[in-house]
Amino acid sequence: MARVCEVCGKGPQIGNQVTIRGKAKYLGGVGTKITGINKRQFKPNLQRVRVTMRGANKALLVCTQCLRSGAVTKRIQAVPFRLPADAVAKTKTAPTPAAPKKTNPTKKPAATK
Repeated sequence: MARVCEVCGKGPQIGNQVTIRGKAKYLGGVGTKITGINKRQFKPNLQRVRVTMRGANKALLVCTQCLRSGAVTKRIQAVPFRLPADAVAKTKTAPTPAAPKKTNPTKKPAATK
């Protein structure tokens, strides 16, 4: 199985790893030099995500750009909790009683000037 995004088809790309030594001129050095160029592979950031497709849950390899752009929506594991309709109506109509102000009997009143 190839490491390819199953939504957009993004796969590994070939590039160069450039090794540099020296201090940059703008930092007071004599300049940087390239000491080596090696071939390397840039791999996509793939995540295994469980997605609901056509009524069935399926695990897909999806790149993070597809996840962030909304091209794929994750499956909902549980329905979020909701209050029953009658409980919501009670909380909206019933006023909350004001709590009596508590005083601390051990604390002395502040002296006035």
